[in-house]
Amino acid sequence: MLYHLFKAIGYSLPGSGVFSYITFRAGMAVFVSLLISLWFGKGIIRLLQRRQVGETVRDLGLEGQLSKQGTPTMGGLIILAAILIPTLLFARLDNIYIILLLVATVWLGTIGFIDDYIKVFKKDKRGLAGKFKVIGQVGIGLIVGLTVYFHPGIRTKVEVPEVLAQQFDEREITTFTEDNGQVHYLLDRKSPNTTIPFVKGNEFNYSSLLGWISHEAREYTWLLYVAIVIFIITAVSNGANMTDGLDGLATGTSAIMVLTLGILAYLSGNIIFSQYLDIMYIPGSGEMVVFIGAMAGACIGFLWYNAYPAQVFMGDTGSLALGGIIATLAILVRKELLIPVLCGVFLVENLSVMLQVGWFKYTKRKYGEGRRIFRMSPLHHHYQKLGIHESKIVSRFWIAGIMLAVLSIVTLKLR
Repeated sequence: MLYHLFKAIGYSLPGSGVFSYITFRAGMAVFVSLLISLWFGKGIIRLLQRRQVGETVRDLGLEGQLSKQGTPTMGGLIILAAILIPTLLFARLDNIYIILLLVATVWLGTIGFIDDYIKVFKKDKRGLAGKFKVIGQVGIGLIVGLTVYFHPGIRTKVEVPEVLAQQFDEREITTFTEDNGQVHYLLDRKSPNTTIPFVKGNEFNYSSLLGWISHEAREYTWLLYVAIVIFIITAVSNGANMTDGLDGLATGTSAIMVLTLGILAYLSGNIIFSQYLDIMYIPGSGEMVVFIGAMAGACIGFLWYNAYPAQVFMGDTGSLALGGIIATLAILVRKELLIPVLCGVFLVENLSVMLQVGWFKYTKRKYGEGRRIFRMSPLHHHYQKLGIHESKIVSRFWIAGIMLAVLSIVTLKLR
């Protein structure tokens, strides 16, 4: 909003020119987001306490679990406000990437809010029926997938030799000259492509998955691509929801992931850095750094109240939104195949539940008695059952998340 305001008046006010820089607006988004989550977060927590919006805890035999009874939940409202307000203030609202992220945030936050509302005010511990959650996640997956595939403003540029560049229309070619005089020719294209980590020449086109059937089958690549997007958003969103079981666990790991995606988005959206690192150049994607700054500030600010012992829980309002946003960001910067590495904590938490349930059902059918792989799932509860203190488990998961984040950044050159 402020970007468009100062641009409309031609940056005539002293100092207003800084709003044309992504780095400045991202920094301001972080600052305002922290201010909202820290300053107004306290008021929201008091409001939740007055409304008796407290967590209902079942006794699962975990140390310190019952002490969480009555702790305010639905704190994800703090995160959503701290993301949306700075983004609306400092981001370019005509940027398709920002529009998609805002839609995803509101959409998934609403699903989580409805779930929490049913649990708290309707006293139904089951919350929103699982099928309706999945329908909501499929809905946002459809919006993101179809927009990325068909919207003319979402394109990538790839370098081609000068000889090949002459074969294309000049409107399809962008010329970029380095300081040393070396000229690069970038072909503007609209294709369902992504990047494969750890592989040289790592661009991958989804249409190749159907090309072996027939050339005509490539026309239906959009169906495959949308299905993949839906799966990714649903999986990561549920992974964040599973991880939200200990004070500060989901918040801290989400902050690590989103900061990493911020680095990747900035590099992909900068023609100089993308050429230097030999990575896909995605025009306009750098604007996502403003949104990412707001999200990182929201997570870190919320951690002030959510760290052990938590004064507030984010609830599904926050966890479903955080996971879905992280998945959407990865898709928009064409790094969705990097999710198993970057979101390794979410992946392990998801897998621990799937393995536990699957093995229990299998052994019950075969032996008449259900057996378990872990003492309890998700995985963080397994470590609690081993007697490890909650804060130590969270710290170690953060360390694992940082290591995975570093590895994700290293993939830029490790091929």
